[in-house]
Amino acid sequence: MASKPKIAIIVSSTRPTRFADIPTTWIKAQAEARGDMDVEVVDLRDYPMPFFAEMASNAWMPTQDPVAVKWQKKLAEFDGYIFVVAEYNRSVTAALKNALDQAYVEWAHKPFGAVAYGSMGGTSALAHLRMIGVELQMVPVRNSVHIGGGDFFKVWPGVGGSGNIADIEAGLLPSAKAMLDDVMWWAKATMAARG
Repeated sequence: MASKPKIAIIVSSTRPTRFADIPTTWIKAQAEARGDMDVEVVDLRDYPMPFFAEMASNAWMPTQDPVAVKWQKKLAEFDGYIFVVAEYNRSVTAALKNALDQAYVEWAHKPFGAVAYGSMGGTSALAHLRMIGVELQMVPVRNSVHIGGGDFFKVWPGVGGSGNIADIEAGLLPSAKAMLDDVMWWAKATMAARG
């Protein structure tokens, strides 16, 4: 077993005006400061997959699309995931749903946490993500970070916010620590079980 779990921070929004880069940079810094996990940002912009059109999941037969295969190989490198979850109309982005559907074997028996954002803190999107994760045999952790309401609008540059997460960081740090603790615990447990 590796000495430190390797965790991917998956950026779920691909649109040019996305807010995701701000919380992604922030949660990466929080995870790195702990020193007990290796983290890497994995951006869905770098994996422009077609909508899922395979004969079946890669649990049943090999994937044919070369970008989806590249995506699967990248996911396989990790022991767990932290999703930066944008909420679009009370659910996950189409890009994230498609990316989840493009793999199965690589997700199974690994934990995930999340930093969710939107006017309501990304709560509905994260609830959907947790249901999808269970179907993919992932381990959704209890704790998560939610950036919503006034905090979201205070930081989101798209509506005149500062772009500086430090303006709201004090309220996010306890949930970030709890989520990272959960991901770490489950990453170690599932690494041992898979080993």
